[in-house]
Amino acid sequence: MADDTPVLRLEGVCKSYNIGTPVEVEVLHDIELELGRGEFVALIGPSGSGKSTLLNIIGLLDRPTKGSLFIDGQETNRLDDTAITGLRGHSIGFVFQYHYLISAFTALENVMMPLLVERNFPTDDMRQRAAGLLAQVGLTPWQDNLANNMSGGQQQRVAIARALAMNPALVLADEPTGNLDTKSADTVFELMQQVNRTNGTAFLLVTHNMELARRCHRIVEVVDGRIVTPGSASASASA
Repeated sequence: MADDTPVLRLEGVCKSYNIGTPVEVEVLHDIELELGRGEFVALIGPSGSGKSTLLNIIGLLDRPTKGSLFIDGQETNRLDDTAITGLRGHSIGFVFQYHYLISAFTALENVMMPLLVERNFPTDDMRQRAAGLLAQVGLTPWQDNLANNMSGGQQQRVAIARALAMNPALVLADEPTGNLDTKSADTVFELMQQVNRTNGTAFLLVTHNMELARRCHRIVEVVDGRIVTPGSASASASA
């Protein structure tokens, strides 16, 4: 795959619900969006603007009604559900507002979970991969701790490591600092920036925190299902 191939491209993407009924409604309108490799982009907008619907489509959890979606150069419209699942598992990582860790598992075991999807038993290579990712997020001393015995900030760092397990080209982070105190939120955000710089992983960060959004490479705003800003560079973008 050529390095200049966008990690994400949406062309004229629309999404409607209740199609063919009197209450049909279009919630996304002709979305055009592109993310290059290694970009760190903030997606902002008021509640009900269509951010969640757009994120579900980008994350291959839902399909557009019209338009085309490309992930890592792969056109997705004609892919069947099995192929979509495979592409999502390999090319996209997810970090949510809630960490969704398995509380009875250790940090290491939680990070290994995406790797176990294709193989139903753990291997030494999986353990080494998970341990390396936990080292990257500064959690080696806690890798054998149960998830429910870790702080909120630590849990979210485990979630970031888990999102990177399959070495995805794109990580979708949906309000990843929303449940954290200010100090922990800043630590988690800086960690994502570090991963972005070190690994070249593209990030699309959904946030209501404008201070964090301004620290991204650029900001994309969604209002009433339309992108209203083209994503020009923010004044305080990270170098």
